[in-house]
Amino acid sequence: MSSIKLRLTILSFLQFGVWGAYLVCLGQYLGPAGLGGDIAWFYSIQGIVSIFMPAVMGILADKYIPAQRLLAISHLLSALFMGCAWYYGHTHPVLEFAPFFTLYTLSVAFYMPTIALSNSTAFKVLKSSGLNPVSAFPPIRTFGTIGFIASMWFVNCAYFHDGTFGFTMSESNPMAEYRFQYTDMQLFTCSLLGILLGLFCFTLPACSLSPKGEKRTVSQTLGLQAFRLFSDRRMAVFFVFSMLLGVALQITNGFATTFISSFKGVEEYATTFGANNSTLLTSLSQISEALCILLIPFFLKRYGIKNVMLIAMGAWVLRFGLFGLGNPGSGLWMFIVSMIVYGVAFDFFNVSGALFVDQETDDQVKSSAQGLFMLMTNGIGASVGTLIAGHIVNSYCSWQTVEGGSYMLGDWRTPWLIFAGYALVVCIMFAFLFRYRHIPPTSAEVRKAEAETIEIE
Repeated sequence: MSSIKLRLTILSFLQFGVWGAYLVCLGQYLGPAGLGGDIAWFYSIQGIVSIFMPAVMGILADKYIPAQRLLAISHLLSALFMGCAWYYGHTHPVLEFAPFFTLYTLSVAFYMPTIALSNSTAFKVLKSSGLNPVSAFPPIRTFGTIGFIASMWFVNCAYFHDGTFGFTMSESNPMAEYRFQYTDMQLFTCSLLGILLGLFCFTLPACSLSPKGEKRTVSQTLGLQAFRLFSDRRMAVFFVFSMLLGVALQITNGFATTFISSFKGVEEYATTFGANNSTLLTSLSQISEALCILLIPFFLKRYGIKNVMLIAMGAWVLRFGLFGLGNPGSGLWMFIVSMIVYGVAFDFFNVSGALFVDQETDDQVKSSAQGLFMLMTNGIGASVGTLIAGHIVNSYCSWQTVEGGSYMLGDWRTPWLIFAGYALVVCIMFAFLFRYRHIPPTSAEVRKAEAETIEIE
């Protein structure tokens, strides 16, 4: 592996390791700490800040501050505010919404833009090094998922109480209730990783800015030219459906582990491995994601972006539907299959979409266009979707205390099937409305591209 690829691999590993420390298990901490009814707000705020922050940061990275330097600053600020949120939670066993939510919001406001920024940085560094992002980026991005998984496993098993630190997966261990997945220590882990990543980003190769000196319109100065992509019907439809599918992105992040852990409050499933290790079980989704990323170059070349997106949408239908029908006992296999199809659902949409945007836009607006894609998916789509999902879940389930534990109990099946139905409708609409004629490369073109890639590497 070349030095450039290794450094970008470390960037990707830490980038998503920061997120994996809390993203899927935050609800398990918020519920017992008194904010169970507000879980949707904590996940939707990631989408709300993504409406404007990635676009703003993309403008800065295109024109004023090199992407790798802006990436470093953003991560350090995010880590600072997450550390403050951890300290507040550590000193307040029962959380008050306003102060804790404010600190959390400031942290994610600086973190969310780094997802698009890290993509832009990787693409620019790869191109400046003579490498093809389509073939070189997916393996690098795979290590981002590995970093996410590593963080999930760590917070699932690590515990800390009264100066005692260790690891366990057994609920019979007296320290099991102090595992990071249930406590504020998941926020501490996130903050520590964020500091390490911020410092590391300062060591990355410099990314070039857009050329200076030419006259610029107000639209160009503000980076609004990326919105001109909506004048292209194909791109407009792509971005609209990215938003509609983005509705699904944060639903399982916000409620999957809370849902699986709720089976601890049901006598029949209280002692099952799945119910007691929900974060570890959910990590199967990220393992699938890591493997599915490697399939993207083949599927994009062979089938094109439309078919790849349709496959992703169908996978979301299965993801939600299997959650609604499964359980951690005899129905554990449904949970496992749901985790497996998540890799297709997420990667074939998110990673393929980012590559499609990079290929279809001019160099002057690539960072802004990535920010626009982020705005439509993790911004508008995810924020609206999570708030609606939270309302649906709270309508059918509520936090209850059972045998000393606090769990969200009720009718979980109906919400999951509602989400599956929505994904199915979006899939059908996309099939009819998005027009994209894919011309597969000839065998000679494929061999030539592969030979060029091998020669470059």
